[in-house]
Amino acid sequence: MKSIAKRIICATGFLFLSIAGYSQCDSTATICSKHISNGFISDGQIYRALLLDKEVAEFHATFYGGSTYRIAACTGLEGKDLEFSVYDPQHNLLFTNSEFEDSPYWDFVFDYTVNCTIEAKLGHNNSAASGCAVMLIGFKQ
Repeated sequence: MKSIAKRIICATGFLFLSIAGYSQCDSTATICSKHISNGFISDGQIYRALLLDKEVAEFHATFYGGSTYRIAACTGLEGKDLEFSVYDPQHNLLFTNSEFEDSPYWDFVFDYTVNCTIEAKLGHNNSAASGCAVMLIGFKQ
């Protein structure tokens, strides 16, 4: 009987933590969506991951040649301090916002279609031990 009660308590606790984590990501996504404006249309995806300490989230996206894209990457309720890096298929670094004070968004123009890997981690200025990484991609109309 005690074993069943412990399992129920653990399951309930996990459920509440999951809901709280999802709510945090939802709030961060709302903040981050403000960067996909001014003539940009969202690709309809919300890339999100719960990061603990020094974990790195990995996202994949295809960018089509001749198009202008905006990547917005946010964490926390202020929507900043998320470091993201864009790599080509050979894992050559194309861009990192850490060279631009962890800017929450950046615009890109690709000359040719390329599949990219985008890595995101909590920025150097982020004192939190964990956080929700949210990334949005928009393209210019």
